Amino acid sequence: MSSTAIPIPPQRFAEAIKELPLANLHSKAAEVRNSIAHLLISNQQLQPFADEGDSDCAEAIRENLVVTQRMEERISLLKREVEGRGFKWGEDETNPENVESNGHAGVEEIRRASRITSTRGGPSTPRSGGQLGDGELARRLREQMEEDDDDEAQDGVHL
Repeated sequence: MSSTAIPIPPQRFAEAIKELPLANLHSKAAEVRNSIAHLLISNQQLQPFADEGDSDCAEAIRENLVVTQRMEERISLLKREVEGRGFKWGEDETNPENVESNGHAGVEEIRRASRITSTRGGPSTPRSGGQLGDGELARRLREQMEEDDDDEAQDGVHL
C-alpha cells in the first residue's frame, strides 16, 4: 500500500453511499467483493514465498488482510444502507451456496465464477438462480465482443 494513500474512513463511506441509487449500492458491493477475491487469491499465491522466508511477501499478505477487513466493513455498510431503505439485501450477496463461514464468497467459488472459457459458443460460467448480475453480464458481453473482434480479424467484417 502506498504511504500516501489514505483510505476513506467508514463514516465518510457510509455518508457518501446515502446518495447513491439502489442499483449502484449493489454494483459497489459486487466491485468490493471482486477486490476481496483478488486479494485473497493474491495471498494464496504469495503464501509459498512467505513460507520460504520472503519478508516482502509476508508483509504484502498482512497488508492485503488489513485491506480485506476494511472492504468487508464496507460491504456491511452497503448492506446496512440497502436494508435501511427498506429493501432486502440481494440473493447473490447472501446465497449460502456461495458463502463461506465468514460470510463471503469462497475463493474457489470466485475462481469458478470468473473463469473465462474461450470457446466459440461463449463463456460457460455457472449461474445461480438462472439470472446474471450486472457485472457478470458486462464481463460476458466484453468477452463476446473480444471473440467477435478476433473472428473479424481472421474472416473479414461481418454485418
